[in-house]
Amino acid sequence: MLLSPVAIVSSSPAPNKLAMRKGQSLSRTKLSRSENRSRNGTGPPRARDQAAKKQALIQAALGLFASKGYEVTTTREIAASAGCAEGLIHRYFKGKAGLLAAMIEHRISKETLDLSHQRRPAPSFADEFLHLVDGEVERMWESRDFLRVFIPRVIVDPSVGGVMNQAFISARARRITECLRQHDACVAISQEAMEAFTQAVGMLGLVFGFVRPVLLGHDRLGAKKMAGTLARILIRNAPISSTA
Repeated sequence: MLLSPVAIVSSSPAPNKLAMRKGQSLSRTKLSRSENRSRNGTGPPRARDQAAKKQALIQAALGLFASKGYEVTTTREIAASAGCAEGLIHRYFKGKAGLLAAMIEHRISKETLDLSHQRRPAPSFADEFLHLVDGEVERMWESRDFLRVFIPRVIVDPSVGGVMNQAFISARARRITECLRQHDACVAISQEAMEAFTQAVGMLGLVFGFVRPVLLGHDRLGAKKMAGTLARILIRNAPISSTA
């Protein structure tokens, strides 16, 4: 006897509910494994990718602003150098001006991290001063691209100066003073003299770590050596005891 189409459909077996449940369980297992890989850093989580792209854009902008100048550098050039889509600059930073603010935030984060590192004090106040000068010269050299970008911006936009002071000068000056005050010789040194020592470290660092080698094209190692010579002259004639 032939069956009608309706009878064939109605007599077909219902979907296997057990197989469906197994499929759903397998999907949840795969999703769980994917999430675990993301948490363990073995997968490509979106947040990690976004942070990497932001960092790439900041570094690309810093290099181009330093070499070409802020005004003439285009967002297209920055994106191409970073290997990112140009639209990400506007999405992440609201344009080129936002990249400047991001650079300062990045610098503040770096300064905070650097200042958190503790080291053993030098044997004496004089040795501490010489060590700080040497470190500040190196710091200014390593920050040359940042300074190339922001020193001209301070000239045309004085409001940037206050931010620069917070990001690059004030916290560092406090740290220098703290390092110097670890030594007993500070008891015999006036507050005015301590401020002068702190300012001398910063001044020697800027002049011989940035101005002479970067702006004037002097030999970098020669400039660093001269900074050490001047630091020794200053500390030798300072009003502190020879055992300080």
